Amino acid sequence: MIGRYFDEELKLLNKKLTDVADLVKDMISKSIRALKERQEDLIEDVFKKEEIVNMSQIDIDDYALELIALKQPAAMDLRFIIATIKINSELERMADLAVNICERTKELLSEPPLKPIIDLPRMAEIAQQMLEDTLKAFLEKNPDLAKDVCKRDDLVDDLNDQIFRELITYMLQDNQNINRAIKLILVSRYLERIADHSTNIAEDVYYIIKGKDIRHHIEEKMMGK
Repeated sequence: MIGRYFDEELKLLNKKLTDVADLVKDMISKSIRALKERQEDLIEDVFKKEEIVNMSQIDIDDYALELIALKQPAAMDLRFIIATIKINSELERMADLAVNICERTKELLSEPPLKPIIDLPRMAEIAQQMLEDTLKAFLEKNPDLAKDVCKRDDLVDDLNDQIFRELITYMLQDNQNINRAIKLILVSRYLERIADHSTNIAEDVYYIIKGKDIRHHIEEKMMGK
């Protein structure tokens, strides 16, 4: 009976974490839509959701620590709860980055568009899918999916480099483009960091399940020795 009750508490912890992840994905999506479609109302919605994410982070951490203190979970459940706390922190940082995107977007809306917004939404789409899949890998204990998420980080890095080179060209063409180009470069950098946070989670998930460290491609380097 006690075991079944604890399983329900773990399911509730899962639900709390999934709800926050859904909020963060929505924040990322709306932050880029606000930039692409020049909609300031979407910016305000992201700002409001940040408050919910911040409160949820405290709630999840408190609940997880309470489970550890009161239930004294066995090794596997303990690792799961500790991983939840780490993922919760990564999600809060992603939410902060979505807010950063909105702050730069709000500044850009006061000026004419520099260029069509094409590659940034693609970056955001990949980053959102990475977040969705990394949480799925965690909840389903799927190491292959976690590893696949890590590989996708390279796609975001490549797009970030491409956007940077393109915007440098705009800056060189006309110094009046510099301010807007720098803000777009920052948005690209924020998206790249969001993808990094998903990668951090995926690496932790892989380690929890397989007991192998894949940070910085360590596994491949060890096999090459």
